[in-house]
Amino acid sequence: MTDDPQNRPPTFWQMLHSVLAAAFGVQSGKNRARDFSQGKASHFIALGILFTLVFVLLLYGLVQLVLHLAGV
Repeated sequence: MTDDPQNRPPTFWQMLHSVLAAAFGVQSGKNRARDFSQGKASHFIALGILFTLVFVLLLYGLVQLVLHLAGV
């Protein structure tokens, strides 16, 4: 078994970068090819769901803060 960097699965940070890039729609072709050839779909799905949940909670908190500061 060789330790070829091209055959290793993506690291957590590479997957997080891919999920963030996908959220903005700016994923590079090289990273997309790496994700499809070496990554596991279940990992990307779980990270995507987690990112979406954090994003929604962040927006909710921001709206609550603005409403509180506006006196509503």
